[in-house]
Amino acid sequence: MQATAYTYDDETRSGSVLLDDGTPLPFDAAAFDAGGLLLLRPGQRVRIDVTGEGDARRIVLVTLPTL
Repeated sequence: MQATAYTYDDETRSGSVLLDDGTPLPFDAAAFDAGGLLLLRPGQRVRIDVTGEGDARRIVLVTLPTL
């Protein structure tokens, strides 16, 4: 699934993305670290892996999309 980076805190390595329908979804340091990224800028397109449904939905991986 793809989304757009919305917020990112380089100290905590956590932030949030906006899904294509405009829904914000937070991610934690574990999800950021799993993708091997060093930095994330608001507005950047990302690929995310999500687990769970509804209120239990959470991001487990944040990476950059590849062609």
